Amino acid sequence: MGGMGKTTLAQHVYNHSIIEDKFAIKAWVCVSEEFDIFMLTRAILESFRKETDNSRNLDMVQGRLKEKLNGMKFFLVLDDVWNEHRDQWKSLQTPLKYGAKGSKILITTRINKVASIMQSNSIHQLKQLQKDHSWQLFAKYAFQDDNFKSNFVLEEIGMKIVEKCQGLPLALETVGGLLQSKSSVSEWEGVLRSNIWDLLIEDNKIIPALLLSYYHLPSHLKRCFAYCALFPKDHMFDKESLIFSWMAENFLQSSQQSKSLEEVGEQYFNDLLSRSFFQQSIRYDQKRFVMHDFLNDLAKYVSGKMCYRLGVDTPGSVPKTTRHFSTIKNPVECDEYMSLCDAKRLRTFLSISWNCGMSIQDLISNFKCLRLLSLSDCCNIREVPDTIADLIHLRSLELSRTDIERLPDLICSLYNLQVLKLNQCPNLKELPSTLHELTKLRRLELIETYLRKAPILLRKLKNLQVRMDRFKVGKSSEFSIKQLGELDIQGELKIKNLENVMNSCDAFAVDLKNKTHVVGLSLEWDSQLNNEDSIKEREVLENLQPSKHLEKLSIDGYGGTQFPGWLSDNSLLNVVSLTLKNCKNCMQLPSLGLLTVLKYLAIYSLHQIVLIDANFYGNSSSSFASLETLIFVDMKEWEEWECKKSAFPSLQRLSVSNCPKLKGHFLEHLCHLKCQTIDVCKQLEASTLEIEGVKKKTSPFDMIGHHLQSLSIFLCPGMNIPINHCYHFLVQLYISQCCGSLTNFPLDLFPKLYILSLDECHNLHMILQRHPHSHLKNLTIKKCCEFKSFPNKGLFAHELETFHIEDLAKLKSMPELMSTLLPSLNHLEINNCPRVELSKRCLPSNLKELSLSNCSKLVASLNKGVWGTNPSLESLSIGKDDVECFPGEGLLPLSLTSLYIKDCLNLKKLDYRGLCHLSSLQKLGISSCPILQCLSEESLPESISELSIIDCSLLKHISELSIIDCPLLKQRYNKEEGEDWKKIAHIQNIWIMVNK
Repeated sequence: MGGMGKTTLAQHVYNHSIIEDKFAIKAWVCVSEEFDIFMLTRAILESFRKETDNSRNLDMVQGRLKEKLNGMKFFLVLDDVWNEHRDQWKSLQTPLKYGAKGSKILITTRINKVASIMQSNSIHQLKQLQKDHSWQLFAKYAFQDDNFKSNFVLEEIGMKIVEKCQGLPLALETVGGLLQSKSSVSEWEGVLRSNIWDLLIEDNKIIPALLLSYYHLPSHLKRCFAYCALFPKDHMFDKESLIFSWMAENFLQSSQQSKSLEEVGEQYFNDLLSRSFFQQSIRYDQKRFVMHDFLNDLAKYVSGKMCYRLGVDTPGSVPKTTRHFSTIKNPVECDEYMSLCDAKRLRTFLSISWNCGMSIQDLISNFKCLRLLSLSDCCNIREVPDTIADLIHLRSLELSRTDIERLPDLICSLYNLQVLKLNQCPNLKELPSTLHELTKLRRLELIETYLRKAPILLRKLKNLQVRMDRFKVGKSSEFSIKQLGELDIQGELKIKNLENVMNSCDAFAVDLKNKTHVVGLSLEWDSQLNNEDSIKEREVLENLQPSKHLEKLSIDGYGGTQFPGWLSDNSLLNVVSLTLKNCKNCMQLPSLGLLTVLKYLAIYSLHQIVLIDANFYGNSSSSFASLETLIFVDMKEWEEWECKKSAFPSLQRLSVSNCPKLKGHFLEHLCHLKCQTIDVCKQLEASTLEIEGVKKKTSPFDMIGHHLQSLSIFLCPGMNIPINHCYHFLVQLYISQCCGSLTNFPLDLFPKLYILSLDECHNLHMILQRHPHSHLKNLTIKKCCEFKSFPNKGLFAHELETFHIEDLAKLKSMPELMSTLLPSLNHLEINNCPRVELSKRCLPSNLKELSLSNCSKLVASLNKGVWGTNPSLESLSIGKDDVECFPGEGLLPLSLTSLYIKDCLNLKKLDYRGLCHLSSLQKLGISSCPILQCLSEESLPESISELSIIDCSLLKHISELSIIDCPLLKQRYNKEEGEDWKKIAHIQNIWIMVNK
């Protein structure tokens, strides 16, 4: 049942500190009723990555998700699941299986069958809240003023209202939110006695408590909420966009002249939010919101025929009374708009699809009353006609993410226009010169739209807010930095080519200190230029002091010798992210430890820094109190880091890369550190320790914080692994070109490892193990030229799934008893190990993928016996082998579905006897086998559906080709008309037949 609080409970779990501690990464995805495997997989990937993904097909996005999750312990929430098809779930789960052991998927659903399909071993069935809990939740919203709680009459009425909510959290929150603004007994009794409690509407889709809450809204909020019926279920929207939509429809009415329309809209929005009509989205950031499914149903119910969603609502003719229209489906065909022929008085046309299917010219000619026209993401729009001027009522126009190249000058005659959004328009290079004539314009958005010429004279528009994320300073007056001083810029701003600022007074004219709505600022000089005037650059940066409301700051390419004073005082108390990059002349870091809310600090390529000392921490008892991530990269002259024990109490991630002169102690007190990366720090050593009476150089291993989960060390040859204690919390370990004295890797010292990668450890001879390892899932050993053996009694890692060895010239055999000790192994890759052989029944029966390249002895040792009983092998790849004929009779298991043969320079033919029995084989790929000349029809199993032959030169001399009963191939290879005809045109005799 909906409204029980499943999503809310999942949110509490998702945000709990235990989840942060137990899992390396987490993601939240709303699934809803339409179960599209591709879109859902991409949404999962985007949520894990925290960025958008451009994958074009399912294979690509699953590959990327597999790569992201490989060996990582993840936590995934799939909210509001409806799908009951087992095969679709199996497809979705494929890349998720590559996560580390202990990964968890939490699902919320109204359907019991979903839980059984997912084979869940822990089902929590939510029930209606008990009476006392229902009262507590209701009172939390209804009695926000403590004075109400002493009103026993209201409490008595409230108890009766709670009973009518039947223990539904959503109903209790919404009705409680309604009553928080009502203080009289009569108002509360009116809610209790309402007839709405007894209504049964649309098969109980509309909960009476929600409808009651709607009817008690003020009329201005009713209009604003009903307008949201344009959105599909689970649609995320941001506050500002919705407010500007309400503004375009003239829903915002201000009785106080001191309040702007934007402030009125924010009050409306917050009122609906406090009454639980909107909910904050957990998926991205704090600026996105959603409506509960039941509230979406309510919005559609109360809006009646005023709103219509193409692709969601019942197909048919759109009523004449419809005023607000949205397109949801992809793509929309032109004839689907025939249903709109009667709705001539549309006020809103909102496209929530990537191809709206109707030309902008048709929109203009058919709907003259439009107040809001949003065509974002409509890839079919390339130009805006002059007739746009006919939309005299238009207040909001969005053409973001379209291919428009210009706006007609006549657009400046839309005197009612308040909002113009042109974000991410790559082909748009300039705006009409008379844009300042749009005297009612309040919002101009140009995010990721890079104009050749900045809009001028916009200072005349007193109420205009501008969102532009980049301004490129030029040497001409058209691109003077002073232009920014005329604009009320909002959001994030990047100012590039600051070397072109002629006078530091021009920088002062930008007045960044008073641009309180700029929350993100990036200041960039061209670091490739040799700017010798470091004094001028310092004055420019000094004059670009941002406001105290700034949250993110980046300085790149600055050529001054000192950082400005405002970086070290109390001017940036709200900065949470700071990046300093390519400041090549600065000799000392500012006192950044005083930035009390700073969470992310990255310092790149400050080549004059030799010492980081007490000045870096500032005069504070707890320097860098909130810092979670600290990064140093490419600090070529940095030699010493003076540590302060009370600093970095919250640090979780530390990365030091390419600091070749850095030496001395690491930070020993970082008890919360979870991820530490050391890369190309050749002189970095830790203190000398006594280990069993012998002095040895050690490494950061002996200073690992108790919670460190991931450690990467590259190009640090002086480091070693102390063997005097156990690394209980480490789950990922990457060692490359390090640890020159490491000869034996003690696997038992790392009991929780999920991923182990040993690369170019040139003195490593073997892996030592006495006890079974219960967590290792991914093992890679590469280019370890002295590596000879695995543990004597076999490698016991029963959770190992992926095993990759490469360039191990001295290794002669794989681990003993693999079939028993590695029961979970499903992917094995062996490259360039010419001496390795397989013993009988060596391979685990669960092995799914096997890839062998340049392993001649190993391929020669393949026989029926190596597969064990009931083999599950599905994919086999053989490369760089000297076989002349392959495969041998009965060599390959019946389970094989894919076979790839590549770079076999001596291969002359495929053996019919070795292939004919493979009744499950679907894909056969042959590439770079230059003397292969025999590929007879009888050698190919009938089950093959995909055949690929690449760079097999002797096959070009084929004189005869038959394609029989393959209708799709007939289309592709049909003479002259087929798209692939040219590929076979050189063959002398071709028969293509399809028997009807």
